[in-house]
Amino acid sequence: MSDLDAQFAFLNEADRLKSVLRATTLCDGSRRENSGEHSWHLALYALVLEGQAGPGVDINRVIKMLLLHDLVEIDVGDVPIHSANGQAHASAETQAAEQRAANRIFGLLPEGQATTFRALWDEFEAAETPDALFAKSLDRVQPVMANLQSGGGTWVTYDVTYDQLEARVGVKIAKGAPGVWEWVKGKARVWFG
Repeated sequence: MSDLDAQFAFLNEADRLKSVLRATTLCDGSRRENSGEHSWHLALYALVLEGQAGPGVDINRVIKMLLLHDLVEIDVGDVPIHSANGQAHASAETQAAEQRAANRIFGLLPEGQATTFRALWDEFEAAETPDALFAKSLDRVQPVMANLQSGGGTWVTYDVTYDQLEARVGVKIAKGAPGVWEWVKGKARVWFG
């Protein structure tokens, strides 16, 4: 198989991400977003909010992470943080399933590209580097903004409290984008009353 055969096989497989529905709705609340839309929106968040990134953050690497981070949902699906099954979000079972999916999906690429993309995905998942912390923060803030814009969205569906929001999401946003969390926190407090 040529490199182009492998690359197009990967790109065709990645198209399936558009069929993975997330719990989060669009900002207008008209329908649930899909994971492809989520990844695109996060890349745009990174471009627009680059000034909120910490020192030394490479926004190009952040965008790459955000475009790749949810490809595993092709196999695993979306596991919402606030759902009744939210504990599964970080469970050993979900993480193992995501590792298998990453092996399969990135394994479609030519070896060098597969290694590079998988390393970016692993870095995002570990959330230890400045780039990954900023990327993870954006991944957590985008659904918050969609919920604020859509009249509560999944917060209403899953009966989320402000304390749950702060514990499950706010802490992660604050790690990589403290100024963003301070701004969002004010909006969320008003919504939760």
